Amino acid sequence: MHTVAVLALDQVVPFDLATPIETFARTRLPDGRPGYRVRVCAGQPETDAGTFALRAPWGLDGLDGADTVVVPGTATPAAPLPAQVRDALRAAAAAGTRIASICTGTFPLAATGLLDGLRVTTHWQAADLLAASYPALTVDPGVLYVDNGQFLTSAGAAAGLDLCLHMVRRDYGSAVAADAARLSVMPLEREGGQAQFIVHDRPPAPRGSALEPLLDWLQENLARSLTLDDIAAHAGMSTRTLIRRFREHTGTTPLQWLQRARVRRAQHLLEATAHSVERIGAQVGFGSPTAFRDRFKRTTGVSPHAYRRSFG
Repeated sequence: MHTVAVLALDQVVPFDLATPIETFARTRLPDGRPGYRVRVCAGQPETDAGTFALRAPWGLDGLDGADTVVVPGTATPAAPLPAQVRDALRAAAAAGTRIASICTGTFPLAATGLLDGLRVTTHWQAADLLAASYPALTVDPGVLYVDNGQFLTSAGAAAGLDLCLHMVRRDYGSAVAADAARLSVMPLEREGGQAQFIVHDRPPAPRGSALEPLLDWLQENLARSLTLDDIAAHAGMSTRTLIRRFREHTGTTPLQWLQRARVRRAQHLLEATAHSVERIGAQVGFGSPTAFRDRFKRTTGVSPHAYRRSFG
């Protein structure tokens, strides 16, 4: 039987802790036998889980001999990783154990050095901090999970369930994974990635900067077919200066900023109105329904219709 060790670090997020415990413990094989043996492990006698204290039945020795180790997220992802936990995770990796993280559990796993050079993900709100803290990683905030073979990482909250079901499918095939998904009232495959859940009230714009009046004007004129020359003329500067200023203040180009602003406005209209997708595309300044659908899917990972089904 496949053994899963779930590592409860201090300040563990209860949701992230429960997800692998429930998913793997409830997985059944076609003949009714359990597919997994689950151990909850900790490096200290009592673990602070925020709203309650946890006394895990296993210590770090519970990682020995496990087929999979899961590192749930914590409320303090930037906290130093205890040396004994780091050494236990490295020893498990050296033994060939599969190691997965859920949400901000990517941070302690990254602190071991095991993820260096790999593409990873975490909760979108923590993605910038992860990239800044561990520059050897390639952080992709737009996906639900990343499978690198031995090391897997997932985005926040429910994405941990996506990752666990993915591992069940790897271990026992789609039929067993589909049964586990039904028990969780969860689709085995979710459409798109976590980009559709990322909240930006508007594209990045520094308040009080010299560009603020121009950015406000762009927000008010999203429906217009604006060119780079149009924007530069309104700003009273050359296109070359405009591009340079935008790069300095927003990290992107004027037209890329404008397209992101249009998609964000479209998201709001898809959620709050019953307007057709074609009408919304025109309202936010896309020249054709095809151009709108293509840009929307590139930005959010899903089509406008799929986004409305999820959030409308």
